[in-house]
Amino acid sequence: MTDLSPDLEQAAAQLEAHPDFRVLRRLVARDQFESQPSGEIATAVVLDTETTGRDPDTDKVIELALVKFEYEVGTGRVIRVKEVYSSLEDPGFPIPAETIAIHGITDEMVAGHQLDDSQIAQFMTGVQWVIAHNASFDRPFTEARLPLFKEVAWACTHVQIPWSDEGFSGSKLEYLAWSSGFFYDAHRSEIDCRALLELLRRPLPKSKQIALQVLLTQATEPVLRLWATGSPFDSKDALRLRGYRWDAARKIWHRVVAKADATAESVWLKEHVYKSRPAQIEVEVIDAKLRFADRPGPRKNRVI
Repeated sequence: MTDLSPDLEQAAAQLEAHPDFRVLRRLVARDQFESQPSGEIATAVVLDTETTGRDPDTDKVIELALVKFEYEVGTGRVIRVKEVYSSLEDPGFPIPAETIAIHGITDEMVAGHQLDDSQIAQFMTGVQWVIAHNASFDRPFTEARLPLFKEVAWACTHVQIPWSDEGFSGSKLEYLAWSSGFFYDAHRSEIDCRALLELLRRPLPKSKQIALQVLLTQATEPVLRLWATGSPFDSKDALRLRGYRWDAARKIWHRVVAKADATAESVWLKEHVYKSRPAQIEVEVIDAKLRFADRPGPRKNRVI
């Protein structure tokens, strides 16, 4: 990860070889990973934001980083970083102290800065995927500021890579980096993007598949949101334990499932919620251009 002096490198190698020690190396940003791509090449972007808070309706993006890279479609091998965009933006109101404590971005740092909409639009030309580590957070903020991101497919490394199956006990980005043998100064957008790209280019420890390939395979498959319309009040505990969430506006329980699991989930609803009585649910189709956004997909009624 870093270029050490021969003496330090030898000491690090000795520690790594001993079962009682682990060595963490500082991440050094680099742009070239593979020199000989052997198949079709596509382009994706790793994205990260820093914001004034957690509510996209009232809070604002104050830093945006985009790392555009090429990858080999058939294998997921990351070839090279093509371009980087990183900028601060003044939100127009004071940044809360509690968020400054997280990312260290102050009012003085953002004063007079603005994202360049036209440059970002040009930057995104030809991009097949936007990848974020917490797309449910980053996507609504990014779309509110830059609507062009509504038209791109999104993937989320936090939920669309099976980290636990691969032996990780958590999925926080810093923890994944430490567990993979490197560290970085977190909570600034560009270095967070670089750390995520480093994880994406590596094989996962158990399956040995490249993380990017696992991610995009998962992200390409549409998912379905099942809406348990008219569910009896006394079924709420069973729904909650099953992983359903309450939509306060529509007053309906709902759950996202893989398309392959939808039939089995419908059977569970009929048996445990509707007690084998005739019922009708809503099925919402969510593809990668809608996943992690605050917009609904097309819905159809299904009798179960």
